[in-house]
Amino acid sequence: MICFKKILCPVDYSDSSFNALKYAIEMTIKDSAVLCLMHVADGPVSDYGGLKFETEFSSDSETIASMEKKLRNNIPQEIRHLIKVETLIAVGTPADIILKVARDKKPDLIIMGTHGQTGITPKIRSGVTESVVRNAPCPVLCIRNY
Repeated sequence: MICFKKILCPVDYSDSSFNALKYAIEMTIKDSAVLCLMHVADGPVSDYGGLKFETEFSSDSETIASMEKKLRNNIPQEIRHLIKVETLIAVGTPADIILKVARDKKPDLIIMGTHGQTGITPKIRSGVTESVVRNAPCPVLCIRNY
């Protein structure tokens, strides 16, 4: 039987990522694993026409602490005592940061949401989940929003 010791769950505050978080919490409890909960604040954002817009991110300790608290608050109060949670806030291209954290923290599993996009949209946008699935150093469980 497979038993996970560390599970990485990136959260972008979409419905899809919250569905993935539910699975991550259940699997963390089942295996008494550590849940590495992370949020990646996007770096520069590119418009379809190639224009670049810089996003500002304050990396002071108060802002980071506030963002970590926001991440932890996504775990229901009544089960927080059942799991060990590590939080990580990073800035950059989400797929690149998730893959770097996966290489550094060495989770047994990554659980993340997928928006289930079809048509031309995925061709224009970078597919974070697809990039992680293709390049992750461990298995990736993709939870589709339903």
